[in-house]
Amino acid sequence: MTTLDERHGEGARDGDGRRGEVAPGPVEAYGPATVPLEQPVAAVPRAAGSKAANLARAVGAGLPVLPGFVIPDGAGTDETALRRAWNELSDGGARSLVVRSSSPQEDTEESSLAGQFASVLDVRGWRAFRTAVATVLDSAHRPDGSTAPMAVLVQPMLTARVGGVMFGADPVEGRADRMLVSAVRGGPDTLVSGEQAGTDYWLSRHGRLLRTDPPRADALLTRSELAHLARLARQARRVFGGPQDIEFGFDADGRLWLFQSRPITAMAARPPRRARLLGPGPVAETLPEQLAPLEEDLWVAPMARGLAAALDIGGSAPRRLLRTVPVVTTVGGRAAADLRLLGTVPPRHRWLALLNPAPGARRLGSAWRVGRLSAALPGLATDLVADVDARLARIPSPAALPLPALATELRWTRAVLVSLHAQETLAGALLRDPPKNRTAAGTALTALSEARARGVPDDQVVAEEPVVLALTAPSVRGRRRLPPSSGAAVPEPGTPTVEQLGHEQTPTGHPAPLAVAAGERPTPHRSPIPALPPREALRLRIRWVQELQVRLVREAARRLALDDGRVGLLRWPELVAALDDGALPGGLAERVPSAESPPLPDAFRLADGTVVAERSDGDEGRGVSGGRAVGTVWDGTGARPPDAVLVVRTLDPALAPLLPGLTGLVAQTGSPLSHLAVLAREFGLPAVVGATDAVRRFPAGSRLTVDGTSGDVQPGDAP
Repeated sequence: MTTLDERHGEGARDGDGRRGEVAPGPVEAYGPATVPLEQPVAAVPRAAGSKAANLARAVGAGLPVLPGFVIPDGAGTDETALRRAWNELSDGGARSLVVRSSSPQEDTEESSLAGQFASVLDVRGWRAFRTAVATVLDSAHRPDGSTAPMAVLVQPMLTARVGGVMFGADPVEGRADRMLVSAVRGGPDTLVSGEQAGTDYWLSRHGRLLRTDPPRADALLTRSELAHLARLARQARRVFGGPQDIEFGFDADGRLWLFQSRPITAMAARPPRRARLLGPGPVAETLPEQLAPLEEDLWVAPMARGLAAALDIGGSAPRRLLRTVPVVTTVGGRAAADLRLLGTVPPRHRWLALLNPAPGARRLGSAWRVGRLSAALPGLATDLVADVDARLARIPSPAALPLPALATELRWTRAVLVSLHAQETLAGALLRDPPKNRTAAGTALTALSEARARGVPDDQVVAEEPVVLALTAPSVRGRRRLPPSSGAAVPEPGTPTVEQLGHEQTPTGHPAPLAVAAGERPTPHRSPIPALPPREALRLRIRWVQELQVRLVREAARRLALDDGRVGLLRWPELVAALDDGALPGGLAERVPSAESPPLPDAFRLADGTVVAERSDGDEGRGVSGGRAVGTVWDGTGARPPDAVLVVRTLDPALAPLLPGLTGLVAQTGSPLSHLAVLAREFGLPAVVGATDAVRRFPAGSRLTVDGTSGDVQPGDAP
């Protein structure tokens, strides 16, 4: 059997050995119960398992692998052959061994099953060896009652000075042009078990050190050792046809050993170059919740067209770009804006910021301050508000409109929202911000407080004070509650929803906000709408037009025999067609609402539809598996919540059976290269490590928002 020194011959160090150069001896040398790694049979995953087969292939390629043998899956109990193999490898029991699982189901292209089967370290003596083999074989029995095929890999126990894990690509960042190394003192077992967080080294594909985290005064790995690791990663990539997840160790003499090599099974999504920077930004003020398809068409599309018109008028974005790239879009049903087009982030290149450091909105203002637009805009806004109010006054109750008329009014609402959004955007860029007590929201809060002080029930507040709608978001299908009374943490039981309030009417039959907008005589307790600055008046009309749309759509749904949830699954052209001819699209009954999506990060990019949050240097934790989720904290004991976010101290591989069905994973310690982090990426589970004092800060049963890309962990449901 090959010795340690022989494995580190020149061919092994330089990777020059060709497959097949090591002449295999006959399998019968140890009998059918044991197969040396040098034997061709050891490279067959079906018999030797993936872990041993990968090492056997590495041996054939001349990579620095410790000697060893495999007990194949289903091998007979040839006690004599097994003892002979153990005796030679352990030098008669003087050298301790490592007994490891090697199943064909682990370390594959599709799934690593990292840490799912047993490995026993520092095995000394024949009796302990037999017990360790039995332990590994017993681990083939899965929690679901199935039994995995299982071979057993046996190698010498190497006491490593420094060990760790190396990825031939960066799976956390999703970058194939970098390598990621995480190292600890001793062997890699404490790193992959999550007990210890390693020192991370990012290397270029050629081995140049890019950065270290955390910075250390006493480097665990020297530049020379990092270069050896990079070369090993390149060699393994050539041998196996792709970047590998490698466990390694440097012995006391500085020699590098390959303990395990398997494919990288989960790479983080990486946005393409020049992917747009998106975020909820200012649009979240108007549309904060997840939208149904019809709501997207009613509210997001007009908003996008209006913002594009404003940016075009101001010349703050190229017209060609505005025609091809929507300023506002939806991701998972949630509204998001192009942050660069709106000027809320600096330009990509610093020299552009040096030429004009002002954000886009200020550049728009500067461009027009010397012109006539800023002087004319208040008058234009007043005219538009008057036109909208006049039209609202002429619209009868939705119940009195025939289906084609409902379609006509809905077409008008979508068209006028474009103009309202455009002028509101221009007013925000060109006109001075009003005092807080003259905003639509401030006026609404005052009106709500005064109405409650007069004892007006909440189910009548909107009829009395329609400006209060400025505090709510539109919804065709959902319920929106009025803000709680001052000092209340949550809405009181029985607080009505806007859905209920929306049916309050004046004696004339007009919906309350529309009647007041038309200037009808107030009821005894109704306050006149105070004069608002142009931008705030436009904002209020946007909300009123949206409320009219809600009522028109609900009436249309009633006529078409649809509930509010089902009508939200229509697209705009389908609704118009149904209103024109009364026929619903085929297959509507089979449509189901989208699952609830988590709130969007403040800034993100898209990678094939996947949200990838922008990383921030100030994040406390470290994201190790991308995605964003909101759920209920669970400590792994007791009843599991349906949206459980598991919060633990360490990423113990024993927690792996809990991963399916989790919403998120947070650990106080751990490494992005630990077994459980690898599994989290395979499951697509948002996971964060290094969240200080997480177990105490986030008690079981509390709500938690987890971003596995940025590493952000926040209590409660993030906005």
